[in-house]
Amino acid sequence: MVLAFGDSLTAGFGVKDEESYPSQLQLKITSAGLPHEVINAGVSGDTTAGGVRRIRWLMKHNPDIVILALGANDGLRGLSVDEMRGNLETMIEICSEHKARILLAGMKALPNYGEDYMNAFESVFPELAGKYNLTFLPFLLEGVAGEREHTQPDGLHPVASGYRIVTELVWKTLQPMLQK
Repeated sequence: MVLAFGDSLTAGFGVKDEESYPSQLQLKITSAGLPHEVINAGVSGDTTAGGVRRIRWLMKHNPDIVILALGANDGLRGLSVDEMRGNLETMIEICSEHKARILLAGMKALPNYGEDYMNAFESVFPELAGKYNLTFLPFLLEGVAGEREHTQPDGLHPVASGYRIVTELVWKTLQPMLQK
């Protein structure tokens, strides 16, 4: 089982359920003849602190793989990078305790809070991927964020075409994990 654990980007904010990346991943997994079920555990507006509150309960599903895609809202709100790092580490450790492998999706910060914040924020994801030897997707919204034809008017949340791009990015990273 694959647990897609994240915020509105995982939940599929503003699009039909079947257009979210977890729903599209399920179609790819099924058409590849793989037995895995994808559970969409995305909650719009969630931060890494919210993820810490939810992760133990979600482990009842006994996922083989957790797609950990949280942090975007921490960055949008200018929350502490150190707290975000600690929250992500807590979630990684809980997943590991439950023998779940992790695909960590990196996020980028908007320049609103300055270059120092942006650099510190963005460095957390590759740092943790290296520290915990995680499968790493550098940026969940690569080729989507800020692209008018692929995003809702806010320039952040994908429309259906944007989610197709996100699905392909996640699939390329996830597929080798499913073969193990």
